[in-house]
Amino acid sequence: MTAARAGGAPVPVLDVGGTHVTAALVDPGTSRPVPSTVLRRPLRAHGGADEILDAIASAASELPAGHGTRWGVAMPGPFDYPTGVGRFAGVGKFESLAGVDVGAGLRERLTGRAERLCFLNDADAFAIGEYRAGAARGHERVVCLTLGTGVGSSFLSAGRPVHTGPSVPPSGHVHRLTVHGRPLEDTVSRRGIRALYGRLTANDEDDPDEQHGPDVHEIALRAVQGEAAAAEAFRYAFDALGRALAPWIGLFEATAVVVGGSMAQSWHLIHPALTAGLATGERPDVPVLPALRPAEAPLIGAAHWARRGQGAP
Repeated sequence: MTAARAGGAPVPVLDVGGTHVTAALVDPGTSRPVPSTVLRRPLRAHGGADEILDAIASAASELPAGHGTRWGVAMPGPFDYPTGVGRFAGVGKFESLAGVDVGAGLRERLTGRAERLCFLNDADAFAIGEYRAGAARGHERVVCLTLGTGVGSSFLSAGRPVHTGPSVPPSGHVHRLTVHGRPLEDTVSRRGIRALYGRLTANDEDDPDEQHGPDVHEIALRAVQGEAAAAEAFRYAFDALGRALAPWIGLFEATAVVVGGSMAQSWHLIHPALTAGLATGERPDVPVLPALRPAEAPLIGAAHWARRGQGAP
């Protein structure tokens, strides 16, 4: 922690996901997480409000003392980031936090350790981290994607997220787009890939989220092993993502697309299909790059956000 002391107190950060929360201290001198402080704890997105807030605060409380009192917190949407209030109604996760002042709840649980919580979208945190220390570095205008249960996105201009204007999708969120006449996440998501695979293999999967069918990682393995239906499920999904994104790459004048998230581990399946879809647009040669710091980037981005003093009081 010597470097952290040299640059000031370390910045405490939280990265909240649907199944886990990660807490860490970020060294302000290097802008990198201090490895010994990074911890990941389980989190039930379908739990009650107190259960969720208790779990997040418990992880935060495990961090060593001596850090600053302004926290960076990466949260999935829909969320009112300036006020710290959840807006999760009708999205299938964190619904108990709808209308809940998450910031106040965490400050109460972290008495004396948190004076201000600076919330930002988790995809924006990832993008800022990759811009500052990863594959997006050096790109003035870049689009970053996180591929997990759904599609997260961030349009960065000079390292800052762009959420409005004619050059980005509504709120800067790719998942609001449509492709082949349907919402994008009906195709490019865990449930979308599982559903298509079920149709291609003539399985009856009325509810692809049920565990009776193979999950995405198993479908990816089958694709690698040469199964045509599995390979087609991935090709179709990520070609569709590229086609939906292609017009916005041109409008935004992006010079790179950076991809992270759990599905990005199947890069050899995703990259050619996504590249082919993007080639239908005005910037067919835009490079599609894997994230260099997929785990650290949200923590780096959240710390940068906190140091700039963004977010709820």
